[in-house]
Amino acid sequence: MSEASPAKAYALHLGVIALLFMLSFLLPGYYHGLLARIMVLAVFAMGYNMLFGYVGLLSLGHAMFFGAGLYGAGLAVIQLGWSVPLAFLAGIACGAALALVIGLLALRTTGVAFMIVTMMFAQVFYLAILYFAAWTGGDQGQVVPQPARVLNLGATSLDLTNPTVRYMTALGLFSLVLLITLAVVRSRYGRVLIAIRENEERTKMLGYDTFSNKLAAIIVSGMICAASGAAYALLFGYVGSSFASVQYSILPLLWVLLGGAATTLGPLIGTLFMYYVIDVTSGYTSAYLLIVGMALILLVLFFPKGILGTIRQRWLGWLP
Repeated sequence: MSEASPAKAYALHLGVIALLFMLSFLLPGYYHGLLARIMVLAVFAMGYNMLFGYVGLLSLGHAMFFGAGLYGAGLAVIQLGWSVPLAFLAGIACGAALALVIGLLALRTTGVAFMIVTMMFAQVFYLAILYFAAWTGGDQGQVVPQPARVLNLGATSLDLTNPTVRYMTALGLFSLVLLITLAVVRSRYGRVLIAIRENEERTKMLGYDTFSNKLAAIIVSGMICAASGAAYALLFGYVGSSFASVQYSILPLLWVLLGGAATTLGPLIGTLFMYYVIDVTSGYTSAYLLIVGMALILLVLFFPKGILGTIRQRWLGWLP
């Protein structure tokens, strides 16, 4: 892969952000809510991509980090009456703490064992949510009160239930995480992560502490996923156990593979593709999953490294 100058890479990403901003004025109201949801979940996929795409660690437990942020922020508002900014930070802190503990334990394994261990921890987290139903709401979940979903910035109050405010808030979070991700993967630390993915033993021989670097990647990945979960709770007003199920650990893997692993914009493309294919086909037939499955098969055949990954490989080698 050929290198792009920092200015060229950042210009591309700022262009994508500008396009999403302009779409808020061009798209009908229905698509505002849909695209806001896609941007929040794309952040979830970006967090997963940080670990899977750049470090090469396949996890089936990232729903617990999303769920930690979801419940950390949601319950802080519902049970403790915290403000939106404090609740959001609480969600990220829960994700970071959980990622630290899980990372210290799961990194004692490698390969398939790592995948299984993360899935087991995620299942324990999911069952814990169901067990403590008196606080979490169990499988029914809880609704975040609408009056509590107000962001106070000095003398200004922003109602997160307002479609425009919700869209812009989701865009702000997406933009921040996208630019941070780009900066990380282009940094020296990002090069070390890629070296670990390609050949961990050789990276050790060069003097790098691969355990510490992988642990840091898990924590960063967990914090990004938790930020997505916290934003989801505060913007869409619902926390539920389904977001911590195994299915929600598989979805970001699917989004990343579709968009292109180890590409900064791949998670957005994969999430966008899946959501719009499902949204469009479900309006025509109840067998929409069959059409989705056929589309996925065609993508695997013609874009084996994901949409953006294959484009980078074949035509635009400078894409980050």
